[in-house]
Amino acid sequence: MKAALLPDRGVVKVAGDGARSFLHGLVTADILDLKPGAARFCALLTPQGKIIADFIVAEASAKDGGGFFLDVQRALCTTLVAKLNIYKLRAKVIVEDLSDVLGVLAAWDGSGSTKHGLSYADPRLPALGFRVMLPPHLAAATAAELGATLVDAGQYEAHRIALGVPQGGLDFSYGDAFPHETDMDQLGGVDFTKGCYVGQEVVSRMEHRGTARTRAVPVRYDGTAPAAGAAVTAGDRQVGTMGSAAAGRAVALLRLDRVAEAVARGEPLTSGGVPIHLVKPDWARFAFPGETKAAE
Repeated sequence: MKAALLPDRGVVKVAGDGARSFLHGLVTADILDLKPGAARFCALLTPQGKIIADFIVAEASAKDGGGFFLDVQRALCTTLVAKLNIYKLRAKVIVEDLSDVLGVLAAWDGSGSTKHGLSYADPRLPALGFRVMLPPHLAAATAAELGATLVDAGQYEAHRIALGVPQGGLDFSYGDAFPHETDMDQLGGVDFTKGCYVGQEVVSRMEHRGTARTRAVPVRYDGTAPAAGAAVTAGDRQVGTMGSAAAGRAVALLRLDRVAEAVARGEPLTSGGVPIHLVKPDWARFAFPGETKAAE
C-alpha cells in the first residue's frame, strides 16, 4: 500500500445544530443519510449550475466532537467558506477553514486502519482508496500504522490520472464547468433524487435531455506529454483541451460530438503534435465516440 500527503488539499469544517440540513440544501449529494465513517462526493454550484467548488464530505462521530469536514482544493477554501457564509443566514452553523492545522493523506493499493485523524473511503471510486484528515506532521506515523509506504504526492496524481478521474483546476476550470462535464454524475457526485439544491434545475435538465456534449475523459499518448491547456485538434479543428498528464496517460476535456465526427472521418487526434487516443474507463456509463449508446 502507498500513502501520500496531498499538499493541494485543505479542510473546511461545518458544524452546529443545523449543519446537516444546511449542507443538504446546498450541495449536489444527499447529506441527510450520511453517517460517520462514510463520505460523499459533491459540489456547491452557482444558480446557473456551474461548479464553484467540488469536495468530499465526511462526518465526525459524536464522541469525536461531530461536525462535517470538507476535503477540498486548498486554493478554494477561502472562496468556499465565503460562499457558505453567504447562504448561512439564520442557520445555526459555524463554517471554519482548518487548512492551517489539518491536511489530507491519501492511501491506495491496500487496506488498513489508523487511530490518527478522520478516515473515510474515497466515494468516487474504490480504486482511489481511502483518505485521512489529520495534522500534517502525523503523516509519516499514520502511514507506518497503516503499513503503507509514504510516497510523494506525484505518485498519487499519476494513480488518479491513470484511473481517468478529473481534478478541478487541472482538468477543468472552476466557475466554468457543469457537473456532467467533469463526470460527477459518473463518480457518485450528483444525487438525482434528492430534490432541490443550488443549480439543481440546470443539472437535472442536462441529465434528462442528455445534453452534456463536453466531458473530461482519459486519453493515452506516447513520448512527451502534451502541455496542460494545449488544444486537442482533429484536422484543423479544435475538439478540446489537454489537462493533467503522467506516464503516458492524461485527462482531456473534449467535445465528444466533434470527436465522434473526427472518428467518422478517420481523422486522428493530436495535441502539440503528439497523437492521443481515447481510453474508456470501467466507470464511464456515457457513450464514447464510435459507440452507438451509453452503457447500461
